[in-house]
Amino acid sequence: MLPNIAVIGNGYWGKNLVRNFHALGVLRCVCDQRSEALEEARAGFSMATCSSPEEIWNNPEIGAVAIAAPAARHYEIAKKALSNGKDVYVEKPLALEVNQGEELVDLAARHNRILMVGHILQYHPAILKLKEMIELGELGKIQYIYSSRLNLGKLRSEENILWSFAPHDISAILYLLGEEPVEVMSTGGSYVNPHVYDTTLTTCDFRSGAKAHIFVSWLHPFKEQKLVIVGGKKMVVFDDVETERKLVAYSHRIDWLNRAPVARKNEGEVIVLPKLEPLRQECEHFIECVVTRRTPRTDGRSAVQVLKVLAACEKSLRSAGVSVTVSEPQPKFFAHSSAVIDKGCEIGDGTHIWHFSHVMPGSRLGQKCNIGQNVVISPGVQIGNRVKIQNNVSVYTGVELEDEVFCGPSMVFTNVINPRSHIERKHEYRRTLVKKGASIGANATIVCGTTIGCYAFVAAGAVVTREVPDYGLVMGVPAAQVGWMCYCGGRLPQGPQVACEECGRQYLIDQNSCHELPAVTTTPNIPDVSLPIAA
Repeated sequence: MLPNIAVIGNGYWGKNLVRNFHALGVLRCVCDQRSEALEEARAGFSMATCSSPEEIWNNPEIGAVAIAAPAARHYEIAKKALSNGKDVYVEKPLALEVNQGEELVDLAARHNRILMVGHILQYHPAILKLKEMIELGELGKIQYIYSSRLNLGKLRSEENILWSFAPHDISAILYLLGEEPVEVMSTGGSYVNPHVYDTTLTTCDFRSGAKAHIFVSWLHPFKEQKLVIVGGKKMVVFDDVETERKLVAYSHRIDWLNRAPVARKNEGEVIVLPKLEPLRQECEHFIECVVTRRTPRTDGRSAVQVLKVLAACEKSLRSAGVSVTVSEPQPKFFAHSSAVIDKGCEIGDGTHIWHFSHVMPGSRLGQKCNIGQNVVISPGVQIGNRVKIQNNVSVYTGVELEDEVFCGPSMVFTNVINPRSHIERKHEYRRTLVKKGASIGANATIVCGTTIGCYAFVAAGAVVTREVPDYGLVMGVPAAQVGWMCYCGGRLPQGPQVACEECGRQYLIDQNSCHELPAVTTTPNIPDVSLPIAA
């Protein structure tokens, strides 16, 4: 079933979103503070309109919004939309601060909402073709990328040219290379408004050895949008202003004669591209993600990567072009070559991930975890430190494992209480919490919405349908409590005050709870020996 979408902002770019979503049959409302913008939407598309986003938040029939407001308001509106349970498409940039972008990503994960950002070049047939050529090795080792986005365009005051134009090229370059720059340097000038940069030149250095040069300007006599990729085998020019020669490959090479480089030029080969509108492809992708709940190609986490690069460029720009580090140190974890680690997940130092396992975007794994074979960690899952997950376990969205939890082989978590294949119930996910030190035996099933207490023990094959108290031992179908377990994993004897026979820890037990008693320390009886005072 297609979603109902509202577009917030019917201005310069918002009009294009209105046109496309209307053509795709999903547009239900246009929101703008300006009466003339609303009148234009009503006249052009016979569309319902409103002047306040509150009307959209309060409308349960609208499940998604597309935000084309000024960049300074992206964070504010996107946060409201996610908090009110709407899926969100927001034009670039996602926000004007990295921490705001990260907050939106976390908010989308908590509410199980789609968050997609309008980095339109990643939906352009030319960029998709370039990505394919790079991955197939047709260009050889990428040596450098040069991009120019120039125009005598709309001058803005809420953002400088770096934040207005460069997100397009940074997003495309990160996508094509599949890595973040290690460091950046930016210089520029403020020629029209002394407080707003209208021309910048940025250099990005990548760990692979590639470089990128990004030139953006509002002060240029004609429109230019080019991306040049220089590889060891071929050079390719993407000229988005061109109509017929939009993507051209050159088999130029450098020969060395008498120890001197000599350029050998060849005719350019035009690469035929499908006649597709990138924005239409982008809008269709958003609709598909809303319907299928798949992660968008340009999701919030990839947009935060762009924000980090932009923030580093801004810092360099304000510091007279000094080099600024972008990439943080990579976590020191091990993943087997057959494991799939999606972008946008966090994995702590010392964690091991074994054969055929899959860690999905938005999930967080702590330090020194051990993830066995054929394990799936779904989006939004939170896993603490020193957790052990044995083979063939799926940890679904809505599950949280605190530190030192043990999940036995082939045990099962659920996250919907009454699933149907033909009915979408992702908005009904129930949270399952497994507290610190708890153990879940092989082939046990944990029905969603339950909490497993600290150091509790779920026997093999048990089906847990209600909460398990701290130190509780449960077994059977459905699981029933049959005793208490020590911190060390030994079974405790009966009695109100008992000591573990294996480690000696002491506990106070009543009918419904078990509490570890503080260790008793004794002071040895040392005789009082008075020493003579020296004369």
